[in-house]
Amino acid sequence: MFETSTASEWLAHTRERGDLEAWLSLVPYARRIGVSAEIDEQGVLFHLAPQQGNVGNVLLPALHGGVVAAFMETAAALDLMLATREPRLPKTIDFSIDYLQAARLAPTQARCRLLREGKRMANVQVTAWQQSESQPVATARLHFALSDPNDASMMNRDA
Repeated sequence: MFETSTASEWLAHTRERGDLEAWLSLVPYARRIGVSAEIDEQGVLFHLAPQQGNVGNVLLPALHGGVVAAFMETAAALDLMLATREPRLPKTIDFSIDYLQAARLAPTQARCRLLREGKRMANVQVTAWQQSESQPVATARLHFALSDPNDASMMNRDA
């Protein structure tokens, strides 16, 4: 993937095009649980497809809390990669999630809001919902360290 360019050039190029699918292709777990994204008039809208393998409580059925958390963390990292002033890679420092109601086996969406971007750190808020954005199933706040793409080993995830 990086044979013809540096990680920094690749990230800048994909940011210009808003190529979220290229970024998602580098995150095997995001593909496994069914994460996708689209850019709309309000920014980036993330989707989690309902998949039987994501169920944690078979009696309801409801999504596993870890799947919801992974979906929200992926959304926050990708949204931040688009929102930063310059191409930089986020690395999660901490993650705080509030589960507000059971996330049923149904299409789930998420939106992110960049709360603060500094020289080395950023804070992102994520809201996930199923029926209506005004009735979230979970909210989260994440702190990220921001690094130069050429210094980051996370771009080479083939191992």
